[in-house]
Amino acid sequence: MAEAEVSILIPNYKTPEMTRLCLRLLRRHTDLGRVKVIVIDNASNDESLDYLRNVNWIRLIERPEAAAEKGPEMHARALDLALQEVTTPYVLVMHTDTLICDDRWLDFLFGKISGDETVAGVGSWKLEQVSAFKQFGKKVEDFFRRLLGKKAKVEDRYLRSHCALYRTELVRKHTNGFFDGDTAGHSLHRMLVQQGYKMLFLESRELGNYLRHLNHATMILNPQPGDRKTSKPAARRRLQRQLDELDYRNVLADSSLDRI
Repeated sequence: MAEAEVSILIPNYKTPEMTRLCLRLLRRHTDLGRVKVIVIDNASNDESLDYLRNVNWIRLIERPEAAAEKGPEMHARALDLALQEVTTPYVLVMHTDTLICDDRWLDFLFGKISGDETVAGVGSWKLEQVSAFKQFGKKVEDFFRRLLGKKAKVEDRYLRSHCALYRTELVRKHTNGFFDGDTAGHSLHRMLVQQGYKMLFLESRELGNYLRHLNHATMILNPQPGDRKTSKPAARRRLQRQLDELDYRNVLADSSLDRI
């Protein structure tokens, strides 16, 4: 049997329906012989943890609750805990609201990193697709800033943990892991660049052919009163449409995807 190529690290915290959808789509579109999947539960103590305990093709790490830990720190420390167990040449980190939609997704990512040993990581800054109207608005804003003698706003971009693939050896050799007081992956990205390695950003539209990052989709699957992010009908319709494209109802109903 061939050795796994990549370890996929997925932190979980109290998103039962989203976690179920994420893992079942991952299973549906991935050859499990190529991957090791490690899910790190951050003391959810809810039905998402009950669900994870019954998925027999993942390695589940139950991380105990840590006092005074905020969400970003919890997420990054969970990744570092799982990183200790990684034995594959590549490691991929993703969120539970990152949803795989094409069988070729791994080949696509490997094709971007494997041909050039100076590339230490591939992924994206933002996975949400920005409308042409918003892109035009950003260009207009930058134009007027230059006209007024101001510099265009420059984002401090790094490969975000909603989906990023790294060379494991380089992460271990040249970085402090995913948490050293910063957002997950931020300082890691900077350290690898300082060592002369390339970090390849993929366009959201291109990456979106293979996976979707449905930020706030939990609010559709588990609506909360007064949620500002999806309170506008247009936002809810957009998320609902994307979930429908992923055949989410049938995926959520197919418990056979939890076991091999």
